[in-house]
Amino acid sequence: MTARQRMVRGYGFAIFVDGTRRFNSVGHSYHEEIKAYAAANFGKDKIDGALSTERITENEYQETLSLIGTDQANEWSGI
Repeated sequence: MTARQRMVRGYGFAIFVDGTRRFNSVGHSYHEEIKAYAAANFGKDKIDGALSTERITENEYQETLSLIGTDQANEWSGI
């Protein structure tokens, strides 16, 4: 696993799972990869939970959902 992959995974958990980060506290260059990571590795219930607890915005939620099942997300599956 590369350093970037570790960062994306860590940011994904911090944003979508435990709420210790928001997208606005993470470098913009990571945003799409974090969303793809979440789309590949978190169930819709976790993504829904992040929205309902305001860890992500409606726009970030929609962008993440749109990546589910895409090649971009599948590259992050299991990382």
